[in-house]
Amino acid sequence: MYILILAGGAGTRLWPLSRQLSPKQLLPITGGETLVQKTVKRVLPITSIENIFFATNHAYGEMIKEQVAELLPRSIIAEPSGKNTAPCIGLAAMQMNQLDPDAVMVSLHSDHFIADEEGFRQSILAAAEVAKQGYLVTLGITPDKAETGYGYIQRGESVGTYNKHDAYQVSQFLEKPNLETAQKFVASGDYYWNSGMFIWQISTLLEAFKEHMPDFYTQLEQMDEAIKAGRPIDPIWEQIRPESIDVGILEQVSKVAVIPVDFGWNDVGSWTAIYEINQQDEQDNVVLNAEHFNLDSHGVLIQGNNRLIATIGLEDVVIVDTDDGLLICKKDRSQDTKKIVEWLKANNRQELL
Repeated sequence: MYILILAGGAGTRLWPLSRQLSPKQLLPITGGETLVQKTVKRVLPITSIENIFFATNHAYGEMIKEQVAELLPRSIIAEPSGKNTAPCIGLAAMQMNQLDPDAVMVSLHSDHFIADEEGFRQSILAAAEVAKQGYLVTLGITPDKAETGYGYIQRGESVGTYNKHDAYQVSQFLEKPNLETAQKFVASGDYYWNSGMFIWQISTLLEAFKEHMPDFYTQLEQMDEAIKAGRPIDPIWEQIRPESIDVGILEQVSKVAVIPVDFGWNDVGSWTAIYEINQQDEQDNVVLNAEHFNLDSHGVLIQGNNRLIATIGLEDVVIVDTDDGLLICKKDRSQDTKKIVEWLKANNRQELL
């Protein structure tokens, strides 16, 4: 089993803590170890460090090596530029194919929080069994609320039980819905959040690329030859059309399965998510790295900078304090933090990115 961990994003929705040179996956955002270190630790009981790979950019590659010193040099797959998930997963699969084309490949994100890690591992082992039947497999999170920030997966007919986990044919992938539609999804019991965690045999995935993204598959072969010859892949990579693995492959292939899971998953992609995964006090506040004076404040998240922060009469607010930036926003608007980063880029404020 080979594990690919996607770790190339800058985490713009967690500004001002997450920056281009210190992205969220390389920070101890959920306490203790960094998100990258926790992701590696989570999978080590079912594979070896030699079988763990990272898809990232050149700048983050060196930082990942520093945080996970046991990684082999081959384990860092550096993208020349971001092209969405299909190209980086395809490049990793082509390199893993040289090691063992029949092996199972697990694609994970470096910024997920999982409460029940043993439950997570058992789900991965179940998915590996399904993958050996020729399926491309995804883990579908059983929703506990009508969430409009995630894509959804509708299940179809059963394809059996594996390692005590039920598996279903995927009926369709759906984009992020409005609230009314999300409520209908949750009420039906047939829909799951799209976790972005995928499991397949390397040979099955490459055949899917060859059939459904033939131009890209040709580029994969060209990059594979370039790597073997010691040449840079940049000229080929620049010609690649960005595409997600969901749209490029999963929505095109008929043999796709979903395994419903419930292991305390959260996408650490917003300040609301940070609030949800941390212990709350008697007033439902979460205070990290700060001393807090509170007078009648409830549901507040404070990510401090080692100084006193006082709040009076606040409710459902996010406060993030750093040396050169301060964020204050309503908790239900924390997804919009990325718009600050867009403004900084447009106004050439590189020192704050």
